[in-house]
Amino acid sequence: MYWNHETECIPRDQLEELQLKRLQQTVERAASSPFYSSRGLKDHAITSLADVRKLSFTTKQDLRDAYPYGMVCTSLDDVVRLHSSSGTTGIPTVIYHSAGDIDRWTDLVSRCLYMMGVRKNDVFQNMIGYGLFTGGLGLHYGAERIGCLTIPSGPGNTKRQFKFMKEFDTTVIHVIPSYALHLADTLESMGVDPRKEFPFLKSALLGAEPHSEETRKKVEEFFGIDAYNSYGLSEMNGPGVAFECPEKTGMHIWEDAYLVEIVDPETLQPVPPGTTGELILTTLTREAMPIIRYRTKDLTSMITEECACGRTHRKITRFTGRSDDMMILKGVNIFPVQIEAVLNGTRGVGRNYQIILESKGHNDHMIVKVEIDSSLSIDDFKSLDKLRQNIVRDLRDEILITPDVDLCAPGSIPVAQGKAIRVIDNRTL
Repeated sequence: MYWNHETECIPRDQLEELQLKRLQQTVERAASSPFYSSRGLKDHAITSLADVRKLSFTTKQDLRDAYPYGMVCTSLDDVVRLHSSSGTTGIPTVIYHSAGDIDRWTDLVSRCLYMMGVRKNDVFQNMIGYGLFTGGLGLHYGAERIGCLTIPSGPGNTKRQFKFMKEFDTTVIHVIPSYALHLADTLESMGVDPRKEFPFLKSALLGAEPHSEETRKKVEEFFGIDAYNSYGLSEMNGPGVAFECPEKTGMHIWEDAYLVEIVDPETLQPVPPGTTGELILTTLTREAMPIIRYRTKDLTSMITEECACGRTHRKITRFTGRSDDMMILKGVNIFPVQIEAVLNGTRGVGRNYQIILESKGHNDHMIVKVEIDSSLSIDDFKSLDKLRQNIVRDLRDEILITPDVDLCAPGSIPVAQGKAIRVIDNRTL
């Protein structure tokens, strides 16, 4: 049940003592980097966990400004790996790891996988990208440490994924939620029952993009498996930051490795437990590149109630989105995951959709393109008109504006090989 019972079930008072000790060590270590030294980090005395609020936030732009080595705290001789973001502004964010960092990160990932029931005799098929992206390598190392037969299949090439799943008796898959739905669509179009085709498949780890509870249920019901939500970001190593236990009532966030704050994204002040805010994380065990009070932009809330699984690390709720993914139309704040929840909860709707934002005169306008279920005919105008009206009504009730809904034939919306491109913003400035 536990990868490391002593750590996962540590009493709260002892956990907080450990956090304080590691926070003090982290601040001292980070102060030796050019970036944090310029912020006067060494001038702050840390005598309690609350003292972290004396320290400045770190943003993604700070990481770009410190490129390439401004946040490294060790000799480059001690750095064994880097991972990098795509760098949409032209300057990527780069995270450096020592051998010890990789070892500790791997252990966190193994802890997550073991918690969801992965064991040595499992066959773990990793359908996530490798290379500079952290998702593939992070889960690969964790599965290997447990002792799984690990298949680094990577993303895409759906027929090959099915071939591996069938021939090697895959029991666990790691997959982006939107690609899991694409796998379901493909099998359905082939007339294949996944429960018969892949009788050994028992669970899926869904990661790399936010998804709704309705999406999880669709994956579970179609494949006849358990699907687990996970959370990670490259600035905090990658996967392994937080993960669901079998209770599936929130994700345990590993507080021996991360100091957690949730703040109002506007005022940057702490919010009470149960209140949605922006997740702020501080690394507590990283050597090469510790990060202090990182603004993740991810929106969640803290669950402080004890978990029935016995783990003492607090949980965070399913993410409602990212503050920088929020769309504002006609003064209304809207997150893509709200639209996904409505669509995936509607009978007759397929598994792929896209949101298009346009300008009409001086007003913003939303078009929701959604594939219909394969059981429906694109030529059944009466049924489709009723389905369209239902979707418009439910979306209006959820997001408080009325979008146009464009029903599309199954398979007509392009499927991304990586994270799904859900929003296309064609609005003029």
